[in-house]
This record gives sequence, C-alpha cells and structure tokens, in this order.
Amino acid sequence: MDEAALRSLVEWQVESGIGFLIPCGTTGEAATLTEQEWLRVVEITVEAAAGRVPVFGGCTNNSTAEAVAKAKKLAQVPGLNGILTANPYYNKPGQQGQYLHFRAIAEAVELPILLYNIPGRTGVNLEPATLLRLAEIPNIVGVKESSGNITQITEILTAAPESFKVFAGDDSLALPVLSLGGAGLISVASNVLPAEMSAMVRAGLEGDWTKARELNRKYFRLMQAHFWEPNPSPVKAVMKLIGRGDDVLRLPMIPVADPTRKRLEALATELGLLQEVAAKG
Repeated sequence: MDEAALRSLVEWQVESGIGFLIPCGTTGEAATLTEQEWLRVVEITVEAAAGRVPVFGGCTNNSTAEAVAKAKKLAQVPGLNGILTANPYYNKPGQQGQYLHFRAIAEAVELPILLYNIPGRTGVNLEPATLLRLAEIPNIVGVKESSGNITQITEILTAAPESFKVFAGDDSLALPVLSLGGAGLISVASNVLPAEMSAMVRAGLEGDWTKARELNRKYFRLMQAHFWEPNPSPVKAVMKLIGRGDDVLRLPMIPVADPTRKRLEALATELGLLQEVAAKG
C-alpha cells in the first residue's frame, strides 16, 4: 500500500471539488486487500479528508455473517460517515435473500447505508420492488445504481421516497440519471478528472444542461476507455500517466496490455491531460 499516494490523492480530490469519497470500492481494489489493509485505507481516507467531505467505506461480502462483521468493524472507524455495500456475489441469491442480506447489515450498525447494485460484477440484480422495500429501513439512505438499465433506474426514481438518494454508478449514464432526478454520480472517471466530473454533475443538478453536455461530450471517450480492459486496470494506467500513482495491481488483476496503454496515452494526450502534467512538473 502506498499510503503517501493515497493521502495525496484524497487531498487532490477534495481540493478539486468532489462531493464525497468512497474508499475500497471496485476501483480501489477492495477485493484483493487484506482485512487490515482494507480498514487502514478507510482510516487514511477519513483522516486525510478531515471532515471536509463525507466518507463512505466499501464493505461487501457474499456471506451475510461476514458482511455484518465487516460492517461492525467499519462502524468503529472514527469519523466515518457511512457504508457502501454491494449485492452478494457468486451465490446469486434471489430477491428475498438479497433483502434479508442488506437488512441484516443495516440492522447491525447505526451508520447510513448506501446499497450498490452491480449485476455485471455480482451476477444478481436488485430489482426495484426489493429496493423499495429496503428503502423503508431508516438507515438505508440510497443506492449506487450500476445495472445500466435506464428503465429500471427510472422506475426507482419514480417510486422511491424523495429522501432516498439514487446515484448513477456508470459515468456514461450520469446525465440521463441526473435528468430523471438522480442525486449524483459515484464515478470511476473522477479518479482522473475530479474537477471536471464534479463540474459536469453539478451543472446537471443545477439545470445547466449546456455546460453538462459540453463536459460529457469532451470526456465521454475517456469514460468509456476506462473499461477497455477490466476496471480498475485502465484508470490506474491513466493515473500513472498523469503522475497520480502507479499501476501496480494484485492478481488476478493485471496492468493493461501495451496496445491498450498506447491508446490510453494517445487519448490522454489529445484531451490535454499530459500537457497539464508537464506544465506542473
């Protein structure tokens, strides 16, 4: 773990105007961290943020008992504002199984809970009817919706209480979700473009769709490029290019192949990201 780089990254993100931080999500390689490392990453993020923005720690397991135990450990991190927890992976539970799983986590802690629906990674979809049941639990406050199904997201936004926050979980769907009443975006691209992605989302929330569309148009190809190979390999490659870390990954994740790296470098150059690095250096 590169603790100095993590602290520097948190500082840059906060200074760039992001709204909140989620350490140990997919892009943060939570699945390959030891429990000690996972807790340390969350602790460092909270310390570095220093109360300037909320911090929600990622906490997912396919065993409900383990997920509850992890949530209880996270809840002991001083200053942590909430927990993000995804569908149980591999087991492929039905809707009632998912409901009971998430309810058990919520009942085990007092912290606010953001659910994370990402069927492409977990193999199961949290359907709107189940999500609406979960929204009745007081400390389940929202969802990161990464189903990619805009009809499903619309159904949730139409039926959920106004206090229940629906965040886009895909950069490419941020503007459609915001236009339907979404609360914001939990972003991959913001690791590389914190100011730009924040400005795009803020413009959408404020109804300045001309500005939001301009920023989306400019950076959309990079949003897509971050998935040319499995996340987080491409975004870590770009972060190395812009001098914000290294692209060392733990197996089974590996750095991007050379052809992908060259394509990413060409795109970053075209967008002016490498010129900015040179100017600062």
